[in-house]
Amino acid sequence: MLVNELDASNFLYNGAVYTKEFESILSRITTCYLQLRKDNIEVPLNDENGIRDILVNNYINNPEIKKSIGLDYFVLPEVPESNSTGRTDIRIFSPNTVYNQAEYYIIECKRIDHKACRGISGLNYQYIENGINRFISGKYSSHYKTNAMLGFVIDSLDIHNNIENINYLLKSNFKQIVTTSFLQKENFIDNFEFHYSSIHLSNDNQKLKLYHLMFNFSE
Repeated sequence: MLVNELDASNFLYNGAVYTKEFESILSRITTCYLQLRKDNIEVPLNDENGIRDILVNNYINNPEIKKSIGLDYFVLPEVPESNSTGRTDIRIFSPNTVYNQAEYYIIECKRIDHKACRGISGLNYQYIENGINRFISGKYSSHYKTNAMLGFVIDSLDIHNNIENINYLLKSNFKQIVTTSFLQKENFIDNFEFHYSSIHLSNDNQKLKLYHLMFNFSE
């Protein structure tokens, strides 16, 4: 199915349609990541913005790549939101909704390493505190009730096991975040193992779905 056929702007609000559309976008973003890895591009491991900029500017927004993978969307890196205090890492507009500044998907990027995986000083903790929680608290808007996070894995670790570490922190240190489904494996992206989803309630009691894609740069 072509991306344009999934354009959610052609429907009244339908969570399943927006979810399907976003999964299609995330699949194409993963294709860009895999191409980056194949090209053996060096990225700045201590700078999540630097990793994001290489991924977005050199791959996701590369005209030839966008055309080849059918990514017919506007992808904007690090832009402030007009209706909240947040400054989003990646904002994604459909071509048919670009004039409505309230309608977009958001992707937040965070680094992941092997230190203090279940402690408050580790990057897993920051992944929740300054990542997941920004969607739950309303710092980031959620027009489609679904957004995503990219985990940039910068150390050698067992990614599936680390997802359990994140779930542990959610359960033990973030009880203020109402989680109805902890991070669990997804399978909508072909040939890419490390993608997950979770479901939470926002501060205004709205159900929000977050996807979690773990991009491994440790090599």
